[in-house]
Amino acid sequence: MTLVRISKLLSNQGVCSRREADHFIELGFVYVDGIKVTELGAKANPEQKIELRGEGHRLQKSKKTILLNKPIGFVSHADDEGKYKSSLSLILKENFFGDERLDKLFFKLAPAGRLDIDSTGLLVLTEDGVIAKKIIQEDSEIEKEYLVRVNGNLIPNGLELLNHGLSLDNKPLKKAIVSWINEDQLKFILKEGKKRQIRRMCEMVGLKVIGLKRVRIGKVKLSNLPIGKWRFLQENEFF
Repeated sequence: MTLVRISKLLSNQGVCSRREADHFIELGFVYVDGIKVTELGAKANPEQKIELRGEGHRLQKSKKTILLNKPIGFVSHADDEGKYKSSLSLILKENFFGDERLDKLFFKLAPAGRLDIDSTGLLVLTEDGVIAKKIIQEDSEIEKEYLVRVNGNLIPNGLELLNHGLSLDNKPLKKAIVSWINEDQLKFILKEGKKRQIRRMCEMVGLKVIGLKRVRIGKVKLSNLPIGKWRFLQENEFF
């Protein structure tokens, strides 16, 4: 059987990201069949027992994931910071929505996906590379649900095209689920997140987006989280 890098095996098991696995190997927290591994790039048989032990396991379990109801005017991604207000700047004690006691806020958070500056709704910020990968990897099957207010005149067969048949950046889009909620609002369910995808899709069928709100990522819903507020992902919540 072909040997595989231990960091990749840990990532495939959903224990941590490959980069995190390399870090844990260097620190001596990774064991293969009960034997400590400290050599970066070391490989193992996928059938062997690979474990993250001790402090490494504790550190991984302690990683935080935060749900934010992002307001208009804030950017989600680090690449856009400096020029605009960052969503990370909202992760303050006064914006916390929950019952947990907050003593300190020392989070190394990164956004798991984008949400445009002129859009609102659910944004995931996480320290956990496994969660980030699950949401944003190219072949992710996690649904993202949006409520989209529009105006304009939908072209004939426009709704069918929104569901399947459009291309962006010379690549066909995955099948979507798009339906009317009322005369000026659509519901989009997507399994991808190209930059300004919904707005561009709507323009291609004669519609202009005048309001966009993300209300769900996978099984996690925005629910009653007030705009501009944040809370922790709970232990019983899974994407």
